Amino acid sequence: MTSARPRPVAVVAVPGGRRLALFTAALRAAGRPDPVVLPWRGLAAGEVKVPPGALVRVDSPGEDPETARLLRGLPHPPDLYRVEGSAAFHAGFRAALDRLAAEVAATPGARLVQDPADLVTMSDKRRCHALLTAAGVPVPPALDGPVEDYAALRAGMARRGWGRVFVKPAHGSSASGVVALTAGRDRVRADTSADLVRTAAGVELYNSLVIRTYESEADVATLVDALCAERVHVERRLPKVVHQGRAVDLRVLVVAGRATHVVARASRSPMTNLHLGNARGDLTALRARMGEDAWARAMAVAERAAACFPGTLHAGVDLLVAPSLRSFAVCEVNAFGDLLPGVLHEGRDTYAEQVRALQRMEATCPV
Repeated sequence: MTSARPRPVAVVAVPGGRRLALFTAALRAAGRPDPVVLPWRGLAAGEVKVPPGALVRVDSPGEDPETARLLRGLPHPPDLYRVEGSAAFHAGFRAALDRLAAEVAATPGARLVQDPADLVTMSDKRRCHALLTAAGVPVPPALDGPVEDYAALRAGMARRGWGRVFVKPAHGSSASGVVALTAGRDRVRADTSADLVRTAAGVELYNSLVIRTYESEADVATLVDALCAERVHVERRLPKVVHQGRAVDLRVLVVAGRATHVVARASRSPMTNLHLGNARGDLTALRARMGEDAWARAMAVAERAAACFPGTLHAGVDLLVAPSLRSFAVCEVNAFGDLLPGVLHEGRDTYAEQVRALQRMEATCPV
């Protein structure tokens, strides 16, 4: 139930983007006005004006070259296929959110529905992992401290007795630059979304929609060294349940504390991201195989992870299901993990679910 005078909803977004279109459609379906759009380009450039009384939602900066240029402080738009640059992008993202928070605080009646500090932490895999660990949320074990290069990575793996790890750019998203490394005494293998290119100017890494495999130690060392320059998070690669011939994990959207929409991501490679040519798995069959008790415990783990970000309305939790189907680990928490087209919960898509939660929020804090 909403107040007699609905509060305006403002969204920091990329105009014309799919996410904004879906959220706008959800507002319209609820009988509400279209959102006030606060373009990411404007916020990145230091220009933002929040309407009085607005509920302010932050969406993904997306793949907008001009936004990326402004956030990274570059003279020209960057090549968005390049892996490098995530650390600079994160610094600009953090500064932009600080500006937004200051503007909201200075605007009468305005309120953010995501805590900027939460969004920053979710976008830093090392900080996010540390926060979840401190809260007792099950996560894969990770190497402590900074990993400066390939030699330090191998030394850390040897100390822990690990043969398989994920090397993840600390500020990357959508599996950009992620490496699934398998290392033994006489063999090394890196499966990765990064295409390693050697040029006269040096090494360049490009995002690829096809998983690349490197088995030359020189190539693997070069790849890892380039990633470490951007800062990495390294965690043990735990086994995933295999369902219908593919390794599967879960993307769980948690809205207002409740696990709502779930997608099973099925892959024949270590990376399950759907844009890498993977497929949605048969969630109904997997849930039946797990049984309702295990399913409820899995959803509770996702909700515990999202609860570590109490100032934020929604979060996408990537949940690993062990082959036993009885234990679970949170691989990542994604601030913008709500783009799950066609997935419904009680008849609502992910954006309608958020609008419903916003209306409940509005009822408790009318202007």
